[in-house]
Amino acid sequence: MGTGKRGLLTAAVTVVCAVTVLAVPGTAFAAPTPTPSTSASPSASPTPPPSKDLEKVREKLDTLYHDAAVATDAYNAAEERTKEQSARIVELAKKIVEGQQKLERLKNQAGAAARAQYRTGGLPPTAQFLLSDDPQEFIDGAGTVLNGQRATNKLIAEMTRTQKDLQSYADDASAQWQKLESNRKAKAAAKKKIKQQISEAEQLESRLEKKEQERLAELEQQAAAQAQTKWLDTGILDEINGKASAQGKKAVEFATAQLGKPYVWGAEGPKSYDCSGLTSQAWLNAGHPIPRTSQEQWKQLKHVDVEDMRPGDLIIYFDDASHVAMYVGDGAIIHAPRPGRTVTIAGAGSMPILGVVRPDA
Repeated sequence: MGTGKRGLLTAAVTVVCAVTVLAVPGTAFAAPTPTPSTSASPSASPTPPPSKDLEKVREKLDTLYHDAAVATDAYNAAEERTKEQSARIVELAKKIVEGQQKLERLKNQAGAAARAQYRTGGLPPTAQFLLSDDPQEFIDGAGTVLNGQRATNKLIAEMTRTQKDLQSYADDASAQWQKLESNRKAKAAAKKKIKQQISEAEQLESRLEKKEQERLAELEQQAAAQAQTKWLDTGILDEINGKASAQGKKAVEFATAQLGKPYVWGAEGPKSYDCSGLTSQAWLNAGHPIPRTSQEQWKQLKHVDVEDMRPGDLIIYFDDASHVAMYVGDGAIIHAPRPGRTVTIAGAGSMPILGVVRPDA
């Protein structure tokens, strides 16, 4: 077995082991160290309750990283629109060049027709008939003149259409340039906000002592574990029995192979990802391109009920659809959480679920 296959198998085993734990109601997920049990030994003691200040720090961090995720989605959307508009402008530029070349040819043809008419004197048909020595010759020539007039009219009409097309292309290009500039500004504003939110979060964390940072990490895990347990206790897994499609399996395999890679906002791989960068690339790899952002994935992909979801489906989180993860089965997801974290396995119910979408419906 090659190195790549061994790595994929190792990652797959990791998923199986993790989701087995996740599938058990009441079990905390993805905790790096188990919480000591009060009955393990007389000396064991329960985890101390969080201080109000530290809990406020956790809530503040959640808000900052959530706002950064919203701004990241806005940045990604502006980036996609910028790419589309740039491509459209290039396409319009080619059409304008082709139109100008066509108009030049038509003008040359019109000039040639005008010179030919000048050589015949440009006399009206009645005058030509009266001055003609051979009426039959005139009649034959009149047919030729009539055809020439038709050709000239057709030429003028074609020139008019071409000029209108050129004006339309120019107007469209101008509008696309304005949109492009608008989206560049939107990208810059979103980028600035992302950096501000992440910087503030990092500064907030850096002011904590090592023990406080460790305790904060425990609080984050506990909050996620409690949410996952509450979700599992509804009995939802008894209703979720969907099997992955062929493309869904490929998407899950791709996402699994990215475990451990860092979250970087705006990233689409191969070395790092943001949340929607991971899901969009997974489905692109599976042969089914989907929208780039979590909000567009929510808007454009088919919605399915949570109890009907299957591995490969995407779970959209929070009321503003600012986060997305891939369902991999047994109550687990793979996702790129936030700055400072890596692509990881988590509980599907560890965050507020907005809904589920199916890329290959």
